[in-house]
Amino acid sequence: MEDYSWGMKNLIQKYKQRVHPTDRRPIIMTLFGCAIMGFGIALIKLSSLGSDPYTAMVIAMGDKVGIDFSLILIGTNCLCFLVQWRLQRELVGLGTFVNWILVGPLASVVEKALLSIGQIYESFWLRLLLMMVGVIVLSFACALYQTADKGVSPYDALSIILARKSKISYFGCRFLTDLLCAVMTFLLGGLLSIGTLVCVAGLGPFISFFSKNIAVPLLLSGKEKDDETKK
Repeated sequence: MEDYSWGMKNLIQKYKQRVHPTDRRPIIMTLFGCAIMGFGIALIKLSSLGSDPYTAMVIAMGDKVGIDFSLILIGTNCLCFLVQWRLQRELVGLGTFVNWILVGPLASVVEKALLSIGQIYESFWLRLLLMMVGVIVLSFACALYQTADKGVSPYDALSIILARKSKISYFGCRFLTDLLCAVMTFLLGGLLSIGTLVCVAGLGPFISFFSKNIAVPLLLSGKEKDDETKK
């Protein structure tokens, strides 16, 4: 998939031709990646130290109108999907719909479940730990679902489409979409804090690390064994 984020393009183009078309691991990685993505987002939300710009904007919108985060996320993804479908339909796949439908509700369920444990999130250091674990989980989830190459989430598609339609680099387009979300969060009275900065600075390196060391080897492990057997 072209113009993928954080160096994923080269990894995917280099390895995806070696995966057999009937191999189900890409689908499993997509489903599992999107599932734990909701868990990572929930942890970041619970830290109350900010979150990635898009999630922060969705949270701010939900707080403003009094609607659950999961419903607002589905609604905003609908708007992004209209652009994705109209301009770059090849970016639509299983991962698009699973990410769209599953992540928001799962994040809300996990958040409510953890909140029911008690008032354990008052300590700054515990909240900082929650945020860092959330960023790592979210990065791992993105590595799995992006490496599987089964479709892009509606929001992720926006920066890819913008890069393809303009002379701006992908990274510049991603920064622009994240910046717009951050501005909207501020205007809605949402929280922009250390978590947002950590997400912007940390997601890329973590995703790259998990992709190279876990996601790609996981995707290819069975294929390599089959090749050795044939030999």
